[in-house]
Amino acid sequence: MNFDLTEEQRLLKNSVERLMLDKYSLADRSGYQTQGAGYSESMWSSYAELGLLALPFPEEYGGFGGGAVETMIVMEAFGGSLVLEPYFPTVVLAGGLLRHGASDAQKAELIPAIAQGETSYAFGYLESQSRYDLFNVETEAKRDGNGWILNGMKGLVLHGDRARKIIVTARTAGGPRQEDGIGLFLLDANAEGLSRRSYPTHSGLRAADITLKDVRVDATNVIGDPAGGYPIMTRVAGEAIAALCAEAVGAFGKMQAITLDYLKTREQFGKKIGSFQVLQHRAVDMLVELEQSRSMAMYAAMMVGESDATERKRATAAAKVQIGRSAKAIGHAAIQLHGGIAMTMDYSIGHYFRHVTMLDTLLGDADYHLMRLAELRATSRQ
Repeated sequence: MNFDLTEEQRLLKNSVERLMLDKYSLADRSGYQTQGAGYSESMWSSYAELGLLALPFPEEYGGFGGGAVETMIVMEAFGGSLVLEPYFPTVVLAGGLLRHGASDAQKAELIPAIAQGETSYAFGYLESQSRYDLFNVETEAKRDGNGWILNGMKGLVLHGDRARKIIVTARTAGGPRQEDGIGLFLLDANAEGLSRRSYPTHSGLRAADITLKDVRVDATNVIGDPAGGYPIMTRVAGEAIAALCAEAVGAFGKMQAITLDYLKTREQFGKKIGSFQVLQHRAVDMLVELEQSRSMAMYAAMMVGESDATERKRATAAAKVQIGRSAKAIGHAAIQLHGGIAMTMDYSIGHYFRHVTMLDTLLGDADYHLMRLAELRATSRQ
């Protein structure tokens, strides 16, 4: 398995990192949060101009035909700057659902608007009883002539308060924990019967709880088979986990670099605290966790295109376990080595720790994915 970047990938990496360095300091981020959208619309336009929004989509729909490695490069840079813009919900989640599940006509209509930065998406899949199980869906979709009527609620929909279009899961058949009978429905955010309650997340992003009350959806806005949405969801979830792992690695790298710089400059007892051997050991432990996470994130990105679904699931689950454990190890070390200053809102480490803690829980935390690994191994032995 070759982990070296191509020339085009290195150019992409350099351009995204330069943009983050120039436009996304912690002070810039704080300013973007106060804007009406909760993020910078000018930065969103910059992503479109650089081709970042078009990156994973096929060329025939206005994309650049990139893959999981290109997404990894972008997400790692975004993680290092704690980017607020809805790249993950729009391009990775909703974009993935369109790439893997939409008809050719739907792709031709919807993808160019994403690639050009003209619209944004959210994906509503979580419900109060769901925990981390994507198949645990109680929102109902009932036939009504040529369309569907949706009733139910979705929680913690990232960017759900500002997205112009929302893809939701709803059950068209079967019981609430069956994998079959789940459909994917594309809604306009202003659809009659759809209401949103917005709030900030722990890490500074925006989210919403969405209530659906007799929301009508035309048959043309159903993505794929109305009863076969779960396989599409699991495929996209694997790609999304790989992207989240890369984002976490970007944040880990910044946490490690900021902490190391602090050890080199902070003085105590007349010496730089970085000269104390016990603190040097903690700094090395942080570096080890960072490099282990980087390796697993790269492995996950390389495996999301694997034809064997079981191997894909193993790779992404293993990467998520490593990321979740490293988030705690690196976060704890960074805060402890900084002392009380790390927990203030004016210092960056606290912001990074909150964000990587959220990344651990998105699409399943370390304990959940460790259980999945055990189940996959048990299944393979049968």
